[in-house]
Amino acid sequence: MMNLPHLTFLRSFEASARHLSFTSAAEELNCTQSAVSNHVRSLEEFIQRPLFVRHPRSLSLTDVGEAYLPSVRHALQEIDVATRSVSQRPHTRKVVISCPFSLAESWLPDVIREFNAAHPDIDLTVHGTVWTDVENSVSDVSVTIHHVDEATADMKRLWVEKLTVVCAPGFTVDGKPLRDPKQLRRTRLIHILGRPAYWELVSKYFGLTDLNLNEGQRTNASNLAMELAVRSLGCVVLPKSLTRSYVARGVLIEPFEIDLTSPWAYYFTAKDKLPTPSVQLFRNWLLKAAADEKWFDCDMSKA
Repeated sequence: MMNLPHLTFLRSFEASARHLSFTSAAEELNCTQSAVSNHVRSLEEFIQRPLFVRHPRSLSLTDVGEAYLPSVRHALQEIDVATRSVSQRPHTRKVVISCPFSLAESWLPDVIREFNAAHPDIDLTVHGTVWTDVENSVSDVSVTIHHVDEATADMKRLWVEKLTVVCAPGFTVDGKPLRDPKQLRRTRLIHILGRPAYWELVSKYFGLTDLNLNEGQRTNASNLAMELAVRSLGCVVLPKSLTRSYVARGVLIEPFEIDLTSPWAYYFTAKDKLPTPSVQLFRNWLLKAAADEKWFDCDMSKA
């Protein structure tokens, strides 16, 4: 193998190219400005090409520097990932997940249980969120809910969410079991604050132009809305990903068929561009678990 430049030279070059300043690079690398300058000059002597044009108060990359930088940056990233991988001890292997309480209580526990059985040495921490995510520095893996028109390119939609209407098995309207969408006109409705579109979409889907959307129980928590429905306080429209465990237990039913796509969906985001092996394992596991589900239409493409 041919002689290679010292790793310190390469780190000083990459940091200087990123900041276009020896001084800022020195602050990042916790060394002196003259040391960084000497490292870069030594690297230039090694490759026998100038990497920077030195201006009185700044730097700019030469054509050689521009061409060399991507390979150096990629190599340093690979070294960092490999080093973290071999130095990480089993008892320190941790993954922090943030996820809306609704999904964290209904779908995520099964994903965690199966992951833990396969990787018992990796500790998982779950932060339940309401409406907004936790601070960027808190979690390694983030699941959030967004309107499909507001999703960004770095988000992966877990699935195409479907809406459904649910009620208690013994829920009645005027003494008769709820079985016909037309009965909704005289039904006590449970509303999710922030999601008035749910009932509006159901009204439009069934042509119920006179559906009373102004009365009924209201809550900002999907699981509380389902508990209200379990106690026959009304019926509620929610994503199927949230209602399926209640339906499976027989405490809620879907009184009639409906094929209605939700304008909101759950999205996955990895917070760290250089994830640890543990984070990468859980990320892949979670995405596969979403893709393997059969109760909704899967869409693993970007939004």
